[in-house]
Amino acid sequence: LLQHHGGARVDIYEKLPVPFGLVRFGVAPDHPEVKNVINAFTQTARSERCAYYGNVTVGKDVTVAELQQAYHAVVLSYGAEDNRVLGIPGENLSGVYSARAFVGWYNGLPENRDLKPDLSCETALILGHGNVALDIARILLSPLGLLRKTDITDGSLAALACSKVKRVWLVGRRGPLQVAFTIKELREMINLPGARPVLNPADFTGLENAVKDAPRPRKRLTELMIKTALEKPGEKTTEAQAAAVQAAAPREWGLKFQRSPQEVLPTADGRRARGVRMALTRLEGSGDSTKAVPTGDVEELECGLVLSSIGYPSLPLDPAVPFDSQRGVIPNSAGRVEGVPGLYCSGWVKRGPTGVIITTMNDSFDTAQSVLEDLQVGVLDVSASREGFGAVESILRGRGVRPVSFSEWEKIDAAEVARGKAAGKPREKIVDPQEMLRLIGH
Repeated sequence: LLQHHGGARVDIYEKLPVPFGLVRFGVAPDHPEVKNVINAFTQTARSERCAYYGNVTVGKDVTVAELQQAYHAVVLSYGAEDNRVLGIPGENLSGVYSARAFVGWYNGLPENRDLKPDLSCETALILGHGNVALDIARILLSPLGLLRKTDITDGSLAALACSKVKRVWLVGRRGPLQVAFTIKELREMINLPGARPVLNPADFTGLENAVKDAPRPRKRLTELMIKTALEKPGEKTTEAQAAAVQAAAPREWGLKFQRSPQEVLPTADGRRARGVRMALTRLEGSGDSTKAVPTGDVEELECGLVLSSIGYPSLPLDPAVPFDSQRGVIPNSAGRVEGVPGLYCSGWVKRGPTGVIITTMNDSFDTAQSVLEDLQVGVLDVSASREGFGAVESILRGRGVRPVSFSEWEKIDAAEVARGKAAGKPREKIVDPQEMLRLIGH
């Protein structure tokens, strides 16, 4: 918007005192290169036509209607922050967590800072075959030396240092052709030091032919899984050699297919998870529209840690905004919110929780394009000036809310980097919002 419209001014409102959302709290700590997009965000935020107001919860501290009074256009880009529930007995037992909460815990998301996941079991089960599921498996099995050099939080590093988890199963309802993770993430997992992949060759029979004409990314991904499944550590291994391989990789992980969770099984005292009963499925249809249908057979898998990574619906933010609760998105066309001129949406709240950062960036450029078009053709009436933050500031002051500016964030940032430096890390995230606010004298 700033680039293509010389007169545009953009204010950014954020619930937390700190910016960057999913880049800060979703991207895995051992993927620092993915966080480089923060540099571009920072350049934008420093523009004199852009301002950042953190510590403001839209829908509570200020309503969407009030924002619409203050601005010519309002874009909602608040992501998907709910968890899809499994809807099965036992999912509230101790030892069962949502992927979102677990990722939030090791990434320092304030609301998850007290999670204290129990890592005292040997086997963990992750429900889901996406990149988030692989991230979690990698963090659970990574050598501590690798994690110590990242911006993972202090508390989660200490918990992982005492973790007994040495086996992680990633379970999906459908087959190898429907996995949602990408090849880069899979390759990284296969090459993880000290952990060996366990893939069943029988799961991959005949798939080479099936992917002959598939799009290249799907073909390469499937070929990598097949190669990994068929690789034998030396055909004629002696028992001693086999033991040596096992010792070199004391940890293992694997993919299980065509299994749908039916129940989390409780320990004898009824308090904790001790395993998951799964319905075996058969596949109907082909490609991405393949459905998993229960066969009637079941299987139990022992595990003391269950993480569900089956997607994130967005939440309605404000009664003034239309919301499709079936799909967990704001109904829109090209980012224009249906039936509300001047209101737009972008990102996961616009089209659901799929894709990587570049997908979301391209998607936000599309929404910006819609705003620019509406400015050009006069759908947005800019003849009457709007006060912008001036109007919102007095509303917030009346409600006792003090926004955090970008330069105040930069003070928090500097403090985190300094704390990290002392520990040999890129930063040590502050996980308590109150501590952030104290640091800047709020």
